[in-house]
Amino acid sequence: MSASTVAEALGAAVELLRAERIEEAEAALLELHAQWPAQPDALHFLGVLRHTQGRNEEAVALIERALEQIPDHADAWNNLGNVLLHAGRADAAIAAYERGVRAAGDRAVAAPLLSNLAVVYRRQGRLDDAESACRQALALSPEFANAWYALSQSLLAQGRVHDGLVANSRAIALWPQHLQARDQVIRALLLLGERERAAGLYREWLAEDPGNPVVQHQLAACIGGAAPPRASNAYVRQLFDAFASSFDAKLERLHYRAPELVAGALHDAVGEPGAAFDIVDAGCGTGLCGPLLKPWARRLAGCDLSEGMLRRAHARRIYDPLHQAELVYYLDTQPTAFDVVVSADTLCYFGDLGAAMAAARRALRPGGWLIFTVEALSNAAEGGCALQPNGRYAHHKDYLEQAVAASGLALHALQGATLRHEAGDPVAGWLVAACSP
Repeated sequence: MSASTVAEALGAAVELLRAERIEEAEAALLELHAQWPAQPDALHFLGVLRHTQGRNEEAVALIERALEQIPDHADAWNNLGNVLLHAGRADAAIAAYERGVRAAGDRAVAAPLLSNLAVVYRRQGRLDDAESACRQALALSPEFANAWYALSQSLLAQGRVHDGLVANSRAIALWPQHLQARDQVIRALLLLGERERAAGLYREWLAEDPGNPVVQHQLAACIGGAAPPRASNAYVRQLFDAFASSFDAKLERLHYRAPELVAGALHDAVGEPGAAFDIVDAGCGTGLCGPLLKPWARRLAGCDLSEGMLRRAHARRIYDPLHQAELVYYLDTQPTAFDVVVSADTLCYFGDLGAAMAAARRALRPGGWLIFTVEALSNAAEGGCALQPNGRYAHHKDYLEQAVAASGLALHALQGATLRHEAGDPVAGWLVAACSP
């Protein structure tokens, strides 16, 4: 068999192997091996095939025989390391990967070896070595997604959450989009600040599903410019119905603090609890605020647009009535019904707060309290608020002061607070307390 014929036969066998047509690949490789038993590439790929069949000791022996003839074949060292690692021989895998790195030198072919080394180092608790290996891989191949992912895991293991999530997002952005959930890719692009690419995916999504309110709102948030005055009812309902089952667990991971902040502000406003007030949790969600507000409540009501969230709130058995209703509409139907209106991280879905503030004023009795949180806008924008890429509005301090005054309420407190963490970074917000005259 001539060298060119061997190369053709080997290429065909490898294509079958890559297509996971294992039986056909095995037959082709065995025929090639029978005719040319010492051919190193045939030994190498037969070893890879044996690994796919779970025959790891045979795989190791075959690849090692190949490497005796091709000791500078970096890919073969990488595959040997993979087989050894799968067989539970981590130290031998490290030695194989390191030998492959030396063989590869400063070529990009070293990147997969370094990335795999990083995985093993991390499992062994060698986090600095894992990070170093990833960064070496990325210096050789900056677009190598697996190295970005391995780097993200080593950074997260070190507690460097923001840097880890950025590295993870880079991996997601580089992996083939058709192999991933579209919303996951978009979130990654937004975290990386690549709004134009994210907007393009949102536009493709809308072309397929023109009436999707979540995608419509998120596209508006992504592209900036003229934003709607508030999130639509359809957006809020669809978003939180889908989110209801995982809402509490996710917020716990984000160190969500809004419920305890509003409860603390209520204590500052009215003193120790005594079950003396009629309170409404406006935008109650799954009812995270309910247990904290209940000690002050003679009657505790809740309203929310999302049926899924209300089912979770109902299961807490904390609220007296629960109503599925939009916040402004609900408050407008409850004139002078409450001593306290609380809204924890709900008004962040409103840009213009005028209608919500006015409705809260009408729902309060004289001497009543409005307590709420919103996300903080550090620089005054036109109108004092801005729709952010995350789909929520942020408000400037000056705007909040003006909105409270325009509603006829008296501002009691406006203080900065960390509402939760996102991508490892604190989310700055405002905690506001205002009193009805």
